[in-house]
Amino acid sequence: MKTKAIEMRQSNRQSKKPPVRVRLAGAITLALLASACSHTPMTFENAKQSLVAHPETAAVIQDKWVARSDSLSPDLTPPDPTPGSYGLDPASGEFTHPIATRDSHDRKPFDGILDYWDTEQYIKNMKVEAYYPITVEPFHTWQNIVDFDGRRYLYQYVRRDLKIFDITDPKNVELLLTRGHTWGANGPDEVDQNPMEDGEMFGAASIQWNQALQKYIMVQAYEVRRFGLLKNKRTQPDKVEAIRKSKHLKGFKVFEMNGPMPEDWRLLAERTTDYKNPDAPIGEQQGSGVRDLPAYFGGDTMFVAAAPDASYSLTEYPNDLYSAGYQSWDMSDPSNPTFLQQLTVPGQIAFDPDHEAAFKANPRAGNRTSWMGARMSLFIPKPVEEGGKYGYAAMGGLGFYVVDITDPADMKVVSHLNFEPSVAGTEGDFIDVSQVEKTGIVYFSGYPLNEDCWEPYKDVHMIDVSNPEKPFKIGVLPRPKPPADAAFSDFCQRRGSFGPKRTGYYTQPGEPRDGILPFNFYNAGLQVFDVKDVNNPEIVAYFVPPFNTERVASYARGNLSHSVYVEYDRNLFWLFTNHGFYALSSPVLGEPNFGMPQQPWPPRQ
Repeated sequence: MKTKAIEMRQSNRQSKKPPVRVRLAGAITLALLASACSHTPMTFENAKQSLVAHPETAAVIQDKWVARSDSLSPDLTPPDPTPGSYGLDPASGEFTHPIATRDSHDRKPFDGILDYWDTEQYIKNMKVEAYYPITVEPFHTWQNIVDFDGRRYLYQYVRRDLKIFDITDPKNVELLLTRGHTWGANGPDEVDQNPMEDGEMFGAASIQWNQALQKYIMVQAYEVRRFGLLKNKRTQPDKVEAIRKSKHLKGFKVFEMNGPMPEDWRLLAERTTDYKNPDAPIGEQQGSGVRDLPAYFGGDTMFVAAAPDASYSLTEYPNDLYSAGYQSWDMSDPSNPTFLQQLTVPGQIAFDPDHEAAFKANPRAGNRTSWMGARMSLFIPKPVEEGGKYGYAAMGGLGFYVVDITDPADMKVVSHLNFEPSVAGTEGDFIDVSQVEKTGIVYFSGYPLNEDCWEPYKDVHMIDVSNPEKPFKIGVLPRPKPPADAAFSDFCQRRGSFGPKRTGYYTQPGEPRDGILPFNFYNAGLQVFDVKDVNNPEIVAYFVPPFNTERVASYARGNLSHSVYVEYDRNLFWLFTNHGFYALSSPVLGEPNFGMPQQPWPPRQ
């Protein structure tokens, strides 16, 4: 396929880099408007005091791109909501979320929240088949499952921490390899085992069978580090500079997997997503690298989320420098990936008049909180090589997009849907496309970032895309509720984060079930939705794990469960938590199989 780079027009005008300071009038106006929708009135002085309490609002920004983004709007950081404007109604037991909040990593207890970590577990229509108290990291991990020579292997990892398990017998899992740290009650162990070399990591990976090579091919994403390094891009210029000049690849690596262990893997290629400077050395490559998971299915084309350079800077989120778009790559020769196209949507590029106008028109502009741009790659129900026509894009505060991928070198936006602002938290991160080929419906969601429900609730939106040019919202999935015997009436009371994350990976062993969506829900564990009746979706099974105060450091307890991975070919759920992982079965999947399936995974056709 012919290489084709689609670049948006950019202005040559340069910023004079004036100090970026808080504009109290605009921010207070927003606070007063928000108060009008709440139960408790907010006075002008209350709003002013609330804003002045935010230390980040009077920063002088040194980075050209961060300064330009902030210069396009006044500082409209949401003021802290007054206690009476949100919280638990003791009469009904229902929780009212704040209208809007800033990004926060601190606890925000309210009247009625538990004053202890709930160590009970709750289960419906589900069975715990096994539990393994092994923690790669308590905040977030990625997973893959691959079969070699009649045995099944699970890879659990995040950046420089990796564990490889033999899960051939789900009730007797064996840990084969540890690289990096293991987490426990005091945090990560002091000395990492088998440490990776400087600049190396295990990035979010897609592992697929390549028919031409008759081998498994693994593509690993190399993304810039944010958490643990940068907290606020407006006040930490040294950290911003460190990310700009990251001492690792910004892009992806391609491996040939000749066995389950790292010594069996052979590096085929590495590429930077800085496509304008493809030969730039480490430290000089620009942009974000590949964000989260590559959409690669073993064929001739791959799609990734990436910002190629610093100009993709129009995002409010405090610890992110880039508003990512999408790239397509020719993978017909996995040892020589070739860049095809960069797809950008309005409102991403600084110093471009059209993009800046679109950004300023977004109601989130100035809130210093919203994630703008792609977090994950396009969500694709059918690969291009099999006749797939559409990919679906979750772009945070920029909304939902339908993209024509028929010609990967000429991706085109087909349609767009906006949603009402829901900040803090990520507003559009994930799209489940497992049902769309049969029902025409996709499920679009963000996820919470603040604890104690100190942000608006993150709905899972049902979108009808049967006419790709005119998608429309048809409803939301029901909010999970605790069982009657729980010591709380709403999951917000249980502490930590509450809301949807994802239903798993782009591909998982076997075929997804018609009408079944297994969402990880943080402190509400695994919630399984039956969506066969579009007008009456319901929760038909759940497993809510206990909080574990003996195995988890106090600062990591709130992120109870962060991922689900489903073996549809063995009828098993794997739920990954901050204190280990669980193997679960349920009648909604069918009778579990504890032996090896008949066909290896990934499929070799």
